[in-house]
Amino acid sequence: MLGAVTAGLLAAAGLIVTGQTSQAATARQAEALDRGVVSVHTDAGNLISWRWLATDADDVSFNVYRAGTRVNASPVTGSTNYFHAGAPNSADYTVRAIVGGVEQGDSVHAIQFRSGYKDVPLSPPAGGTTPDGVAYTYEANDASVGDLDGDGALDFVLKWQPTNAKDNSQSGYTGNTIVDGIKLDGTRLWRVDLGRNIRSGAHYTQFQVYDYDGDGKTEVAMKTADGSVDGRGTVIGSASADHRNASGYILSGPEYLTMFNGQTGAAMGTVDYVPARGTVSSWGDSYGNRVDRFLAGTAYLDGSRPSLIMARGYYTRTVIAAWDWRNGAFTRRWTFDTNSSTNSGKGYDGQGNHQLSVADVDADGKDEIVYGSMAVDDNGNALWTTKNGHGDAMHVGDLDPSRAGLEEFKVDEDGSKPSSWMADARTGRLLWTTPADGDNGRGVSDDIWSGSAGAESWSSAADGVRDPKGTVVASRKPSSTNFLSWWDGDTTRELLDGTHIDKFGTSGDTRQLTGASVHSNNGTKATPALSGDLFGDWREEVVWATTDNTALRIYSTPYETGTKITTLLHDTAYRTALAWQNTAYNQPPHPSFFIGSGMAKAPRPTVTTP
Repeated sequence: MLGAVTAGLLAAAGLIVTGQTSQAATARQAEALDRGVVSVHTDAGNLISWRWLATDADDVSFNVYRAGTRVNASPVTGSTNYFHAGAPNSADYTVRAIVGGVEQGDSVHAIQFRSGYKDVPLSPPAGGTTPDGVAYTYEANDASVGDLDGDGALDFVLKWQPTNAKDNSQSGYTGNTIVDGIKLDGTRLWRVDLGRNIRSGAHYTQFQVYDYDGDGKTEVAMKTADGSVDGRGTVIGSASADHRNASGYILSGPEYLTMFNGQTGAAMGTVDYVPARGTVSSWGDSYGNRVDRFLAGTAYLDGSRPSLIMARGYYTRTVIAAWDWRNGAFTRRWTFDTNSSTNSGKGYDGQGNHQLSVADVDADGKDEIVYGSMAVDDNGNALWTTKNGHGDAMHVGDLDPSRAGLEEFKVDEDGSKPSSWMADARTGRLLWTTPADGDNGRGVSDDIWSGSAGAESWSSAADGVRDPKGTVVASRKPSSTNFLSWWDGDTTRELLDGTHIDKFGTSGDTRQLTGASVHSNNGTKATPALSGDLFGDWREEVVWATTDNTALRIYSTPYETGTKITTLLHDTAYRTALAWQNTAYNQPPHPSFFIGSGMAKAPRPTVTTP
């Protein structure tokens, strides 16, 4: 527990915090992945890269084969990539691990990025017309990944959003939200139609894709309602019910939480959504805006197995429910409610963001939920609150490698509070702030520049680029304040915005990638369908939908690297961040450790696989 003196100082600073004793982390359940080999063609040849799995030996090395003939002169030891000069885009590669001096068998064959990208064919749903006569079509929106069928390869789960999707503040009918499970070759495994009683928009449907029961196949969790249809055509609740009011809002009728089979799309279990909406006005307004603000995530609350996090509300009341999916059934682990007698009046209400983050902030081996300006402990108890209120963006990770533990960087929109700040993620203690300046709508933090140690932080409303101590180290801010990607060969991170990737420079940014005939999502947020370490080595892929919505176009880096890091898919802080990336205002993932200029040797995660 925190000492009495420390706790007293924090309380005097207006901070509320509880503590836990640290303990050693146990092995966490992770995906049993294949080697994830990719071949990215350039004018000069092919870059082949592959995963260093957490289950591999520390000293594993590799040989690269083209159609059965080795192409590398000596084993690859210091990285997990190899450039094969002069090779055509059709070259077929496998990789063989060398363990204890013994070469193992072939990996899976490389995924070929023949034009620098790989297309996953899509079948857009048919459009329709709302009751007030407005026609709509469908656009590919947010995506997630998981091994849906247990073959060791990642598959996609894609949300289709109608062109008349609405923000909660906007009245009007919307088309149905559609969700597909899709193999890398475009095979559609299933299609779920959430029906007329789930409104469409960024804040309504947060879908979690994860292997919750440890059977080696990913499940998909979503909020459902009367008329939702699973991947086998089975209707949840009443097929005929229509709970939409004249303004298009759904403020009555049952609400459910459903776990879908990732391979078939079948609804395996459905329970009442927690919390129920109750009285609409109790969430902050009477017309249906704040009552339908949902967030979702995945967290290792027991330190070893993943639990589902489903939440409602952040402007006023917040309720977070933690669920376990074991043996084909839901069990509620805990419920956190800012209106409970334990939490009411203590500064936890109104502290949520348009997203959440999951990390082991107190180093006890179990995950906490960072919910904007507050955090909830792994056991469902309040951990801390800064009382700085709601905001649109936050980043949680090892942003300052010179100090112990993790940090949170966040922007706020309360004109009386700091416009941005960095805090100790364990206690919520503010490390530095920038002056109040109204609604600060964007903020990013990571090491994008080798000229300053640790993460750089910048935002829309504050001047300059700041180091982890809050000191302005560059007057020119990056051209992007949206997303990030490890793209080129060094360990500093690049800027991902709209349909391009740039390298930060103090005099100007350098374009490294422009997506061809693709679109970004979510309006001015300009986010990709998904970005993260999906295939190949530890660098990140970016996935956009094509402008005609007939494919997901995946880009993988063409740059060589001399850095060897275990696949970030086996770092569970990063893996759970990929799972919550689709939640509301999408944010980029951060691992549990620092990646950047001058970084220490990357730690190797301890995991178990099915």
